[in-house]
Formats: sequence, structure tokens, C-alpha cells
Amino acid sequence: MNQFNNDKITRVGNVRTLNCEQHDEAILQTHREGRLCKKPSLSPSKNGAENGDALPEVDVKKEPLKFLTWNANSLLLRVKSNWPEFSNFVSNLDPDVIAIQEVRMPAAGSKGAPKKPGELKDDTNSSREEKQILMRALSSPPFGNYHVWWSLADTKYAGTALLVKKCLRPLKVSFSLDGTVSKHEPDGRVILAEFETLRILNTYAPNNGWKEEENSFQRRRKWDKRLLEFVVQSSDKPLIWCGDLNVSHEDIDVSHPEFFSAAKMNGYVPPNKEDCGQPGFTLAERKRFGAILKEGRLVDAYRYLHKEKDMECGFSWSGHPIGKYRGKRMRIDYFIVSEKLKERIAECEMHGKGIELEGFYGSDHCPVSLQLSEGCKEDK
Repeated sequence: MNQFNNDKITRVGNVRTLNCEQHDEAILQTHREGRLCKKPSLSPSKNGAENGDALPEVDVKKEPLKFLTWNANSLLLRVKSNWPEFSNFVSNLDPDVIAIQEVRMPAAGSKGAPKKPGELKDDTNSSREEKQILMRALSSPPFGNYHVWWSLADTKYAGTALLVKKCLRPLKVSFSLDGTVSKHEPDGRVILAEFETLRILNTYAPNNGWKEEENSFQRRRKWDKRLLEFVVQSSDKPLIWCGDLNVSHEDIDVSHPEFFSAAKMNGYVPPNKEDCGQPGFTLAERKRFGAILKEGRLVDAYRYLHKEKDMECGFSWSGHPIGKYRGKRMRIDYFIVSEKLKERIAECEMHGKGIELEGFYGSDHCPVSLQLSEGCKEDK
């Protein structure tokens, strides 16, 4: 199930919610009319931009070329506290696709009723207010130029969103690693969009945790196994896999390798040495991640361009500015691309820097972007 209601059109702020058939027809009509894909202004036009009819006539794009991923650490909190700055950043970058993790908005459905993970909860006064705040933000420039898909947890936990420019029509959007359209992964950890020439996979990987007894190690092993199966079975079309992958692959991907390798919680040491250390930097996780890249014939886009360690701008997650994690940073947010695409990697950048979290927009993760060059005609 996605965010589109099955039998009607609803409106929240300036954002329309359509059922699947209406959504596809709306985008097809947009393609026929040849409008969209203008870089939006941060000021609405006087002649009706809010109605979606003030976009210029331009060529419709065949594939996305610029991408942004960001763990927002609660999208609602970012809207309330950091939205003007983040809006300016997005407007200037002008990505075709925005992948967001840790949305932390609950799925629709009243207490005791089945949840609808593709829709925002709005059955209480507080949830309606929160939904309206969020949807108003997503209808304002530049975000009104995007369609939004959600995959949400039952509570204010985890969850993902995918924003795709209206000039780009996914052939299919699904929410699980097995590609079933109507099924969502637990906690809303996956959104998969298929385009004519490539697939985009947005994931929020479960944290490995500190103790085997909490079953978090096993949960992460199962997740990695399913990711490996997915990338191997999806080799028929180039893949862009992005999001908070919750792993730092090599020593170069953390600021203090010795600190993270020796990290422990309340003195606990796992019986298997490969499970020891900071979640995201255990040897077991790093080996499994390497196997996914190798077996899936995938390339780490950032490391492909940036071979040396960058202590200022080379990390996407930063510890709290106060306490033992001050200045301790990890690169756990990625763009992973098929080897077929590696020659088209033009840019891949971290947009935050320093231990004061400049460019993090209130989160503990900074945005990461990817720019591809145009593909050859035979690639399309």
C-alpha cells in the first residue's frame, strides 16, 4: 500500500493525495503536456503555483541524475526547527530524488486497527495537527515540486520517505525487498522506485545493537542476508542504493578506529569477537557489507571519488557535541551504485562538516548527494 487513498482525492494544505490510478494518470498527463522539472523558486508565483499549473514547458526527464539522502532524525522536528535552512539547501542543490530516513511519523490507523504504513496518522487531534504541519512544509517551495511516498512504522520510530520530482515517473514504487507493492517492511525501512533505466533503493538499516541477548545481532544478520539476496537478484537493471546503512566499511570511514573498535556498553563484551565494538563498526557487519558490494557488483560512490581520509568533511554521522562521543564521527550514509554506473559518477559529497555539526540541519546526520553524468543513448 502506498500513500494514495483507494477511492478519493484528499487535500492537506496544498498537497493532493491521489489513488494509484489517478496518480499515474496525473503524471502521464504532465508528460503529455511537457511541463515540470523547473528548479522551483522559494517564492510562490502570483499566478497560481500552489495549484500546480504554473510550471514552464520543458523537456520531460527520462531518468533522475541528482540525488540526496538524509537521515532527518525526526522529520517533524526538522520542520519545526530547521526547515528554512534545509529548504534553501534543497533549492540550491535541486535534486531529482530525495531519500529520507528516520521520518519518525506514525502510520495511519486507529488504536487496535490495522495500520496503513503508506499514510500518515491523522485520527487524533494531535496526529492531525502534526500531519498538517508536515504536509504544509512539503507543499511549500521547493518541496511542492515533488511527489512523496511514505513507508512508516506503527509508532514514532524509524520510517522512510521518498520524494521524486514530478517530471520523473517511476514505473513502480514498492516498499519491501521482495518487491511486493502492497507489502511494507517492518518499521518502514524500504522504499524502492523503479525507473526506465535504473532502480533507486532507499533503506534505513536496523542498528546492530550491543548485545546478542537483545536479538539485535540476529536481526541485523537477517537484514544483511536479505540485502545480499536482493542486490544479486536485481542485477538486470542498474541500482542506486542509498540511505542510512548503519555501517562504516573501512577504518578510513571513521574518525577514530581504535575508539570505535574498543567501544562497549556497560562493560559487556559479546562472546564472538567479530561482534565486538561500536554498532556499525563491528568486524561482522563490515565483512557482510563488503560481501554485499562484491556479490552485487556495487561501488561506494563517495569512496570511488574520495580516496583519502577527510577529517573535516568525510563523515555523515557525528556524536553528541558533549560527552565521550564529541568529535567521534562515522560515515554510515551512502550512495552505492552498480558497477555499470561508476563511470557516470560525477560528484558524491557530504554536506556537513566539523564537530559542531555544521550543515546537519539539526540532525545527527548530514545530507549526502550524488550527481550522475548523462548516460549514453544505448544505456537508456
